[in-house]
Amino acid sequence: MKKVVITGMGAITPIGNDIETFWSAIKAGTIGIGPVTKFDASKLDARIAGEVKNFDTSPYMERKDARKMAVFTQYAVAAAVQAWRDAGLDGKDTPEKTAIMIGNGIGGIEIFEESHKKLLESGPSRMLPMTVPLMIMNEAAGNIAMRLNVHGPAFTNATACASGTDAIGMALDMIRCGRADVVITGGTEAAISEFAMGGFCMLKALSTAYNDTPQKASRPFDKDRDGFVIAEGAGIMILESEEHAKARGARIHAELAGYGASCDAYHLTSPDPEGTGGTLAINRAIADAGIKPQDIAYYNAHGTSTQINDPTETKMVKAAFGEHAKKIKVSSTKAMTGHMIAAAGAVEAIICTLAIKDNFFPATMNLDEAAPDCDLDYVPNKGVSGTINAAASASLGFGGHNGCLIIRRYA
Repeated sequence: MKKVVITGMGAITPIGNDIETFWSAIKAGTIGIGPVTKFDASKLDARIAGEVKNFDTSPYMERKDARKMAVFTQYAVAAAVQAWRDAGLDGKDTPEKTAIMIGNGIGGIEIFEESHKKLLESGPSRMLPMTVPLMIMNEAAGNIAMRLNVHGPAFTNATACASGTDAIGMALDMIRCGRADVVITGGTEAAISEFAMGGFCMLKALSTAYNDTPQKASRPFDKDRDGFVIAEGAGIMILESEEHAKARGARIHAELAGYGASCDAYHLTSPDPEGTGGTLAINRAIADAGIKPQDIAYYNAHGTSTQINDPTETKMVKAAFGEHAKKIKVSSTKAMTGHMIAAAGAVEAIICTLAIKDNFFPATMNLDEAAPDCDLDYVPNKGVSGTINAAASASLGFGGHNGCLIIRRYA
């Protein structure tokens, strides 16, 4: 089976709009959550979010092209260009067998809102002419293809909050089976809007207790958690077969060693409280990587800061790793970034890659007192140094979608 390696990374996030800035913020425990500024959120119960800040499209695309993209697509293209450059592919002929696999959950929701408002106020003739192509979720992959001149397949995966993780896993399989030598993959989301946040508020899913102290709001595994904090951004990786990467003299960040997926088949919005499906995804990823559970030193948790997710995920880790669960360092970096929905798993896979390269375990911020049913080593409030040869990153999505990636030090 072909070995698959990571040769490029790019990120647009609430705590940094490039890999270097982002990783420095993760190591420092920087929290990127604050009051919503994209619209008047005063009517909502939740009025905070992890917004991308000071985002400039000009280093990555022409202004005229940016105007033809929804925000989630702009983020994806920017992160893809970063990753392409990081992989040393910018300015060179695009490898013939290059593909795209992008995860997205909600599409151009701000376009939908604007056009729907115009429809109700003035009729269909006043809707935005580009409503449909700006709104549909496959446009991120399509625009990346146009920007980077990729003529291979360009796919979009939608498995809610697991979309980015599953997209990377599917990209892994594309290379292994020989359909591609290079895949541009990851996830993107920009759903900080009144419509989307209002919908999540109706589900009682968002944090509402910390509107006045937003940096304390995302508190995974803590006894005082009260919901997740919605966020936005994109994370993109360049994956290659080892053979292809070595032939062109590429710098290799790490190996993408394994992927596992499952579905709870339990509930539309709630995970199986026993964590059976998530455990299955982790077990499958470890088996796919050909390693033992004891080889994993770091687990980047889905860790949403909701009442249901955090104890369920703790059960998952215990079931998947047995006695080794007490030795693994577990953290949820969503305490810093917020929950980036479809982009979350991709950004967290990047975090695992950087953690391995830098031998650094990121912290779970705002973990002042762990909940009684959350009793693992969550690296509270301050990251620590230590050897990491293999890491796991898991994502759990509405609909019961579970995905897990195994990233290993390249040797």
